Amino acid sequence: MPSLLVDRTDEVRELRRLAHSNKPELALLTGRRRVGKTYLLTHAWEEERLFLYTASRTTAAINRRQLLSDFAAWSGTEIQSEDHPTWRSMFNLLLDVAGQLREEYPVVLVLDEFQYLTDTSDGAADVASELNAAWERQKGVPPILLVLAGSAIGTMEALAGGGGPLYGRFSWHHKLRPFNYVYASEMTPFPDLRDRALAYGVFGGTPRYLASLNIQKSLASNIIRLMIRPGGEVRQSVETALDQEDGLRDVSKYRAIVHAIATGSTVRNEIAQQTGLGNDTGLIHKLNGLIDLGYIEIRRNIDARPREAVRYAVSDPAFRFHQKFVEPAASIIERYTPERAWETSIAARVDTYMGLTFEKMAGQAYDHLADRLGVPLVREWGRWEGTDQAGRSLEIDLLAELVDGRMLSGAVKWNREPVSGKLHWDHMDMLQRAAHAGRKWAYRALEPGAVVVYVAAGGFTPDFDAAVEGTEQQIVRFGLEEMYAV
Repeated sequence: MPSLLVDRTDEVRELRRLAHSNKPELALLTGRRRVGKTYLLTHAWEEERLFLYTASRTTAAINRRQLLSDFAAWSGTEIQSEDHPTWRSMFNLLLDVAGQLREEYPVVLVLDEFQYLTDTSDGAADVASELNAAWERQKGVPPILLVLAGSAIGTMEALAGGGGPLYGRFSWHHKLRPFNYVYASEMTPFPDLRDRALAYGVFGGTPRYLASLNIQKSLASNIIRLMIRPGGEVRQSVETALDQEDGLRDVSKYRAIVHAIATGSTVRNEIAQQTGLGNDTGLIHKLNGLIDLGYIEIRRNIDARPREAVRYAVSDPAFRFHQKFVEPAASIIERYTPERAWETSIAARVDTYMGLTFEKMAGQAYDHLADRLGVPLVREWGRWEGTDQAGRSLEIDLLAELVDGRMLSGAVKWNREPVSGKLHWDHMDMLQRAAHAGRKWAYRALEPGAVVVYVAAGGFTPDFDAAVEGTEQQIVRFGLEEMYAV
């Protein structure tokens, strides 16, 4: 596998397997912009013969002519575009010529940004229907791999869904996601582990954003240059990302929703009031669209009832950072300098901002370290916020059921100084208060053998060991050194 690829091992394995299966294979790859789809598809194969065409936002006729021209140059075949005036005739040609070349090498055809092949809103399904007809023709399809890829996630996945024109045709259907903190750090290997974590907290796991960083410079200078400065590469990408997502109409409303959530309006009624949108099915549709694209997420208590109001959070760290710091400081940045804005209104607040991101990193770290730590896997990560019987606040950072049936709870601290045993006592006190309030998960979290996870960026003091000694629960603890251990 090419060494230039970070992560994506499973994806490359599947794509190479399909290319060598000796039968016709269709694959579908989706994912939002800048997540690395095209990079993966241009680096997944080494010895195979690859043709990749990226459709552009133009007319169907122009795309078809350009695709035929590029394919003719790639295959060495003389092709007259006027001889192939329909998508079906063009697909028949591509499959026939690729099949002839397959005798010498495994052949892979990639149609990237497939949704742009047509110039109508629902035309992707029509083009896919023509592809399906070519795929079904009586004389059969040669043993090649044809990959359809696109960033219009809803449109692309509808092709494979029930009733879609290619339903049941795909041998592999995958949604490419941003890196977790482990793989993001391979692109941001700052010597200081704290800087690696902060880089993930600011730029997230989007490969294109991470590729912009210069690790020869300080993290602060990278943040100022890329995220704060007007015209900064990542700042521009974040500010225009929603405009470039296909299928989002009235983008200003989506942008308003993200801003409302980032600034504290986390339930649907609050979001409606903050944005001026109706609290109706239209808002639900927009929220679900942002969830599908990975910009926001639902945060529910682990024992939430079906009708209980859900809370939303901005899941993309780069969007969170921009909404939390850059947008509110826009006037300061314009009047003074990005450096001044960083020093006076952003730098001192970043540690507080990192709390939510570090909780996510803690869950990712547990999954990453599970075999090394000798702990069971998690079914699904969650958390819990609420009050006890006396109305006092309760917050459990990590809460999950393990595959062996036990309960896991945990506390996460983005700290600079080592934490003492007080962290353990406070956590156990919250579990006991939750149990007294009738929370069933809390009883299970207090049972002997239940797993308790403590994650502290700044490490632990010696008296922490004394505090947890003799505890009936299984204690797991780690900090940045363990999280970034090779």
